[in-house]
Amino acid sequence: MVEGQVGEFTEQSPLIKEISAGKEVFWENPAYLKAEEANRHTKYSMKDIEDVEARLQRFASYIQIAFPETQKMEGIIESELMEIPSMRNWLNEVNEETIQGKLWLKRDDLLPISGTIKARGAIYEVLKHAETIALEQGMLNSIEEDYAIFASDEFKAFFAQHHIAVGTTGNLGISVGTMGSKLGFNVTVHMSVEAKQWKKDYLRSKGVKVIEHDTNFSKAVEQGREESNANPNSYFVDDEHSEELFLGYTVGGYRMKKQLDKKGIKVDENHPLFVYLPCGIGGSPSGITFGMKQAFGDHVHCIFAEPTKMPSMLVGLDSRLYDEISVEEIGLGGLTVADGLAVPRTSGLVAKLMHNYFSAGYSIKDDIFRQLLFNLYDKETIFLEPAAVAGLVGPQRLLGSEAGKHYIQRHHLTNKLSQATHIAWATGGSMVPEENKKTFLKEGQSVSEQLI
Repeated sequence: MVEGQVGEFTEQSPLIKEISAGKEVFWENPAYLKAEEANRHTKYSMKDIEDVEARLQRFASYIQIAFPETQKMEGIIESELMEIPSMRNWLNEVNEETIQGKLWLKRDDLLPISGTIKARGAIYEVLKHAETIALEQGMLNSIEEDYAIFASDEFKAFFAQHHIAVGTTGNLGISVGTMGSKLGFNVTVHMSVEAKQWKKDYLRSKGVKVIEHDTNFSKAVEQGREESNANPNSYFVDDEHSEELFLGYTVGGYRMKKQLDKKGIKVDENHPLFVYLPCGIGGSPSGITFGMKQAFGDHVHCIFAEPTKMPSMLVGLDSRLYDEISVEEIGLGGLTVADGLAVPRTSGLVAKLMHNYFSAGYSIKDDIFRQLLFNLYDKETIFLEPAAVAGLVGPQRLLGSEAGKHYIQRHHLTNKLSQATHIAWATGGSMVPEENKKTFLKEGQSVSEQLI
């Protein structure tokens, strides 16, 4: 952003003024469009989602061999949806606003292979790259072959001549590193200062080279990109600009249609669906939202959630500067307990793409992450990492804010809320070491008596 423009811009935007003061906010998206109209403004479509699904189906036979834990799902990486009534009751007790309708948790923390929402996009991009170079260099004759061949020593030796790199705060690196190293690639993960030590240790245990940067996420990505680009045999998984990551995430949203159908949950004009998505750089919540919109159209309302210290998507969308403004330019940044969302600058690719799709967004303070984490474990015996609980308070942020109430009224949802379905998307947590779990739970318990 041009020097001198920040102060002027902050003064002109009441929301940015609140954000820069570290306050929690709820933002209604003024650029939100009906799904049919929004779809006319993007080059992506259902055909892209179908292409992703077809490629993942081709790799299913390989994934079952490489990761036996996926055999029950026949090599498809997907997670369950579960109702959390005890957590809903607790949230209703400590908040003025009552959640109408049921509250569900999408268990991406239990996704096979890497236990995080990043598994879909990251693993998909690694697999597509592997398929591309295997076809280009004659290792694979056609996409009609049985992809179980990717598990052979011959293929591993072939991929050992190639390199994959990524810049990350942690979870993306775990997914890229786990799949890349399993295929045989040499993998380098550039990690920012926000990344947890256990994530670095885990990757190293998988044979991944981890380079630690004493800087933030954006700088780690930039340095990783530069190093990778200098190597002609290196492929960089670019969290800031990758179309493949975005498309890989879309299947998670689209598959929700079949998942809700199986549970007998209606989504239509009289049964609205609200989905609350933790947001860092924005790739996974954007991809899921796009997939959801193709599945449910205007009947689904996707809302992203960020920490007050790093609300990069809120700042990028409200300013319409997208990735051209950093939260550091308005006096924010620094460490947050929600390290998986610690991104000072949003992705320009997905922020611009999703500006017409997101219904709203909100920010929460670190102590709220801690409280939600502890109480989800206390009430439901479910442990999530801090970043993954951001969506749990979404229904009350929607119902308890003026902007949220305006959204509900504008879309004629007031009389339909009792028939609504609320889904908080859990983005990670099953891989957190026991010692770290205990620390998080202790911190959460110490602040759990406060109202949220």
